[in-house]
Amino acid sequence: MTHELATIIDFIRYGASRFGAAGLAFGHSYDNAIDEATHLVLHALHLPHDLSPAYGSAKLTSEERQRVLDLIGRRVDEHKPVAYLTGTAWFAGLEFKSDSRALVPRSPIAELIRGGFSPWLDDREIERALDLCTGSGCIGIAMAAHNPEWRVDLADVSEDALSLARENIEYQDVADRVEAVRSDLFAGLAGRQYDLIVSNPPYVTEQEYAALPPEYGHEPALGLRAGADGLDFALRILADATEHLRDEGVLIVEVGESEKALGKLLPEVPFNWIEFDVGQMGVFLLDRDDLIEHEQAIRKAAKSRSK
Repeated sequence: MTHELATIIDFIRYGASRFGAAGLAFGHSYDNAIDEATHLVLHALHLPHDLSPAYGSAKLTSEERQRVLDLIGRRVDEHKPVAYLTGTAWFAGLEFKSDSRALVPRSPIAELIRGGFSPWLDDREIERALDLCTGSGCIGIAMAAHNPEWRVDLADVSEDALSLARENIEYQDVADRVEAVRSDLFAGLAGRQYDLIVSNPPYVTEQEYAALPPEYGHEPALGLRAGADGLDFALRILADATEHLRDEGVLIVEVGESEKALGKLLPEVPFNWIEFDVGQMGVFLLDRDDLIEHEQAIRKAAKSRSK
């Protein structure tokens, strides 16, 4: 019975148990029930996410108990991602506002940002960067926050997503160096060139999308679906990126499980598949020179997709 619950640890354990018993899906910032329950409980209590374990034995007031239980109940009943219930998500060590206007912030690219893109950018000077398909703005804003000398553009076709991204620009106090621009991929970025373009575009196949757990149904489909093989957007980015990359420029794109399909479609392109702490995660890097060298094959693949 819930009346037996008293401490912060009690409610985290209870929440995790409820989530596990309900068969909820994890993957929106967290990959397990305990971390999700911790985020939810600490947010409900207006406590920092890195709260010392010493406070785990602190007891909740009756009002706090009800607030936490209500959120736990909603997570179970609605299958809504915790980030949408709390309105916040953590990415690359930073807190972002999160709601259904854009996907919940999540990407292995956060590890690259926190690691200074090393060793990939160790010998390169970055002045201007682009976060293409920015969604909530988490990637581009995190790049700016971790690299105070960079100027960063955020681009997305969705006005809803851009409105959230602009809120996050203000929330992270980077408005002097970060601009949000409405653009269908590169269409609205004429004349703009960058030393670094990073993109986490939609890459979920139609078959995968149909099989996704209910949690993903709360997110905008525009940010997920990408055709039969998940490459509809990645190919357009590859085809048009050279025009927006400066000499020595670098393109980094996340394609997730569509990595194999991309390698099969363009076997001659020397994709550098980045290794993360947990292994390969479907993120590739290409230099501008490689894009130019294989431009004909890339454009042929992209053009066949548009028919």
